[in-house]
Amino acid sequence: MYDNNERQRDNKFIINNSLTVTGRGSVTAIPDIAIIRLGVMSTGDNLSFIQEENARTSQMIIDGLRQMGVDDIKTYQYIVDKQYDYENGNRIDRGYFVRNILEIRTDMLDMTGTIIDTAVSLGANLIELITFEVSATDNYYLEALNIALHKATDKARSIANEFGAMLNALPIRIVENSSSPIPISRTFFGEGQYTTPIEPGTTQIEASVILEFTYL
Repeated sequence: MYDNNERQRDNKFIINNSLTVTGRGSVTAIPDIAIIRLGVMSTGDNLSFIQEENARTSQMIIDGLRQMGVDDIKTYQYIVDKQYDYENGNRIDRGYFVRNILEIRTDMLDMTGTIIDTAVSLGANLIELITFEVSATDNYYLEALNIALHKATDKARSIANEFGAMLNALPIRIVENSSSPIPISRTFFGEGQYTTPIEPGTTQIEASVILEFTYL
């Protein structure tokens, strides 16, 4: 039996021989793509020197990762600028900095920690992001959408039966709402001879719908 509180809580209502219901579906997906952003920060007074030093170190990282079979590497950010300190209201020139961030994408999730460790051993001194994505998002979303549609339809049938109404099989209105999967960002640094442990975890892909039915 449905009381008023239950109907309000479930967001179901009947107006002018129409019945509106909501449904939500959720599917657990295992990420299959790792995205890593890391790079090199160089500082000094001689801009040409630190640019060359930064470029040399960055290229060593790229070459080392490609030897591991990591091919999807691109420049995510490159900044050259002055750096200053402030003391007693005075600006003090501290030379220049060069910041080069690489974005690495790989489906070798079990190698994520090794990729990071290799880059660090080759001179990377910035690790900005480790996140995981699901490549076949559309397939998971369609599965979640089907679940949402079935739940909403089952609600409508249950309510119609409760009131002794005859529900028309097809809804007259469908509103689809989707939510993007939340990327999972995790960073765990090991010590000594151990490989940095990285766990991709899981993510939820959700869909929700609003269905409006007519009834007799």
